[in-house]
Amino acid sequence: MDLTRALLDWYDRHARRLPWRLPPASRERPDPYRVWLAEVMLQQTTVAAVLPRYGRFLARWPDVAALAAAPEAEVMAEWAGLGYYARARNLIACARAVAERGGFPETEEELRTLPGLGAYTAASVAAIAFGQQVAVVDGNVERVIARAFDIATPLPQARRTIRDRVATLVPAGRPGDFAQALMDLGATLCTPRRPACVLCPWCEACLARRHGTTLQRPVKPPRKAPPERLGVAYVGRRSDGAWLLETRAPDRMLGGMPGFPGSAWDRGEEDAPPPAPGDWQELAQTARHSFTHFTLTLRVRVARLDGDTTPLQGSFVPALDPATLPGAMRRVWELAQTSPLLADP
Repeated sequence: MDLTRALLDWYDRHARRLPWRLPPASRERPDPYRVWLAEVMLQQTTVAAVLPRYGRFLARWPDVAALAAAPEAEVMAEWAGLGYYARARNLIACARAVAERGGFPETEEELRTLPGLGAYTAASVAAIAFGQQVAVVDGNVERVIARAFDIATPLPQARRTIRDRVATLVPAGRPGDFAQALMDLGATLCTPRRPACVLCPWCEACLARRHGTTLQRPVKPPRKAPPERLGVAYVGRRSDGAWLLETRAPDRMLGGMPGFPGSAWDRGEEDAPPPAPGDWQELAQTARHSFTHFTLTLRVRVARLDGDTTPLQGSFVPALDPATLPGAMRRVWELAQTSPLLADP
């Protein structure tokens, strides 16, 4: 069975229509800015979450020069809710590097020299935007290939074998379509728990299906319970309605994002003094948020502050849009809203 041909034929009929894609077998050249922006946004994030945010980004910053010239705070605010905020900082740095050099480089090797472009993103932009014959491997592709070839080696050790398998299948003529076809196959049919094998273009050739090991591929290492971190966050509101906020330092977790002052929980600090003089009261409940490698529990202290209060940490803002807060800070915000101390003046 010609796996490449079968996959492309399936993709020509069933490709997902996404705003950063051209139709299958299109003769147009994709816009590398749109491809790159989508790939960065899609890392560790679902298509459903990215779709509305992608449109807003393009409306505000339609090309790489516009994004490069944008104030960092505005980009970070627009990114809020997508998570993994280092990506947003790298997005800005990369846009500025590309604008300075006059455009995106076209090869995987050159793309990897840009800020924030790892192996996957560089390969995907090279294949999709520039037609480079390179192997593009994400989590969906790992699952499809591990099943198709019944690869019993556990991850992450199996990744080199998987990449080598993909490399043998990438066609010279349509490498971008092939990369997106593999991703679509994993996202829509070859799913983790309920694969639709009878609809799969590789059904007859799939070795895991033949051997009855589909749900055991790929082999993953045992999951460890994520460690717990503790901290405190202070939510203060001045008598005129202004909120006490800080912008987190670039070298901290959630760097560049707005948030509530508190302890350096990302560095193991569980407590911290109040960021402003006032009668701070700790709420009975805590705010919990799961990051990739740990779970954070924050004690939340609230206070109504005098109009002439001078903060020791952070500054007052007249209005607060919770949509601009990263997830952990939104958990703090939601809990703080239960306190009558913070009601509208």
